[in-house]
Amino acid sequence: MSQVRVRFAPSPTGFLHIGGVRTALFNWLFARQQQGVFILRIEDTDQSRSTDESIQAIIEGMKWVGLDWDEGPFRQTERMDLYRSHAMKLLETGHAYWCVCKADELEARRKEAEAKGLSPRYDGRCRNMKFASPPGDAALRFKAPQEGQTVIEDLIKGKVVFDNTVVDDVIILRSNGYPTYNFSVVVDDALMGITHVVRGDDHLTNTPRQIPIFEALGFAVPRFGHLPMILGADKTRLSKRHGATSIMAYKDMGYLPDAMVNYLVRRTGIKSFLHGRN
Repeated sequence: MSQVRVRFAPSPTGFLHIGGVRTALFNWLFARQQQGVFILRIEDTDQSRSTDESIQAIIEGMKWVGLDWDEGPFRQTERMDLYRSHAMKLLETGHAYWCVCKADELEARRKEAEAKGLSPRYDGRCRNMKFASPPGDAALRFKAPQEGQTVIEDLIKGKVVFDNTVVDDVIILRSNGYPTYNFSVVVDDALMGITHVVRGDDHLTNTPRQIPIFEALGFAVPRFGHLPMILGADKTRLSKRHGATSIMAYKDMGYLPDAMVNYLVRRTGIKSFLHGRN
C-alpha cells in the first residue's frame, strides 16, 4: 500500500469552526496512525470572502489544539497556473466546453425548471457548440457523464450510489479565469498525491461531480470518507445560535486544548474510524 497522504483544506472566510477542527483531527490522527503525511491547504480562491486574517485565525487555531502539518500551508491563489493548464487539457480532450450563458439567463432557467418540478441543473445548451476561439466572458464547463452511475465506497457511510443523470455540467473556470471549488480541489488532491479524502458530510454531493474530473484527467481517484455534521442540542447543524463555534472562542472561555481534543476524540467517532482502518 502506498503511503497515506491526507489533507485539511479550509476556506479562509471566517474563524476556524469546531467542526473544522474535528475534520482536521480525523485526518491528523489517521496520518499519524499510518505513518503518513498530513497536509494543510488553504482554499482561498473565493476573492470576495477570503481574508488574510482568516488564514491567520486558522493557523492559530490549529496550533492551539496541537495539530501540526507535514507539508504546507499551501494557498490556492498561488497555484492558478496549474488549474488553468489542467482546465485547458480537459478542453483539448473534449471533456470541457465553453459556456456563453449569462447569469440572468441561467437564473431564469433555474426558476423555470423548479416551477415545473424539474431538477435545476444546467440544460446543456452550450454542450455541443464549437467555438473557433475562446469566446469573450465565457465560463468553462466540465462535460459530465450523462449515463450510468457513480459508485462511492465511502470509508464511513459504506456504498453510496449516484445516478449520473442528475449530475450537472459544473463550471470549472469562471469567466474571470478563477477555478471553482469542484475543479481546484481535484487538481490539488491529485497533484499532492492525496490518498484519502476525509471531510464533512456536506461535501458528499460534490463527490460524484469530482470523481469524473479525476478520471478525465487520468488521475487516480482517492478513497473518500464523509463525516456526519456536529449537531447542537436541538439536533440541527451546529451554528452561532448554539453558542461558541470558533475554536479560539473556547480558548477565551478558559477551555484547555487537551480537553477539546479529548472531547472530539471520545464523542465524535474518531476512535471507531481509526479502529476500522486497521
